[in-house]
Amino acid sequence: MKPIDTLGFIGLGVMGEPMCANLLAKSGRTVCGTDIKRAPVERLAARGLKACASIAEVAAGADAIFLSLPSGREVEEVCLGAGGIAQSGGRVHTMVDMSTSPPKLMRELAEKLAPRGLTFLDAPVARTRQAAHDGTLSIMVGGPAEACEALRPYFSCMGTEVNHCGGHGAGQVVKILNNMVLFMTGQALAEALAIARRAGVDGKLLFEVMAKGSSDSFALRNHGLKAMVPGVFPADAFPVDYAIKDITLALDLAAQGGVTAPGARTACELLQAASRAGFTAEYWPVVVKMVEKNSTSS
Repeated sequence: MKPIDTLGFIGLGVMGEPMCANLLAKSGRTVCGTDIKRAPVERLAARGLKACASIAEVAAGADAIFLSLPSGREVEEVCLGAGGIAQSGGRVHTMVDMSTSPPKLMRELAEKLAPRGLTFLDAPVARTRQAAHDGTLSIMVGGPAEACEALRPYFSCMGTEVNHCGGHGAGQVVKILNNMVLFMTGQALAEALAIARRAGVDGKLLFEVMAKGSSDSFALRNHGLKAMVPGVFPADAFPVDYAIKDITLALDLAAQGGVTAPGARTACELLQAASRAGFTAEYWPVVVKMVEKNSTSS
């Protein structure tokens, strides 16, 4: 593994910006970064980011580049497209996709980049936007173990849990299934909240008591108590349409393995109903509104 003296970050959105900020604050390395929006680049430049005008400029200045992008399509374009990292050359030798992307694409990118002398890993993240700010993400890594260990000090700037999950694509498999279970749990919480309110029990009380018992979960304490109960679904958090993308990836994996996954399919249908109702950009726990809307009058 070649030395890593400088870092790059491409994609400074809701998660990428705070993740990059933690690299700037904790890594002790020069960090080059860019995004199609200039505002986050300028904010991070004020904190020490070496602002770059293009992907090629990041590739020229960084040994290892982290990507945080909306989908696999953008990841592939940044890696292999015109003006992308592979075409740009430069000093870059390691690329890390921290987005949520199809596992098959991760294997394909690793195969295509290897002959160019580029090491590729997938390292998607879990937990909330606040965890990205706090540097307490869970990071699931797929790819060579040696490369994972070389990058661990930088992963640890962004997350408190860094797990090597296996070969290329394995990190994505674990992340996708993590989110599948999260969305299924979210549906259960939404239904429990609607039932409790119809039965005359306060929703906050319900979830606080559940958090002390066998139904406690990260989803209950965060998505349930902090979003569903107060009805707060900000558009600058993880939106419904992103959730649909992730659970669709999970259903694709299920189909590839011959698993029917009816619970995941139901959760996907609820998210799709929320999107059709106009909640495309709202924080995904907004699905509780769909459960309440579909409840019959007593």
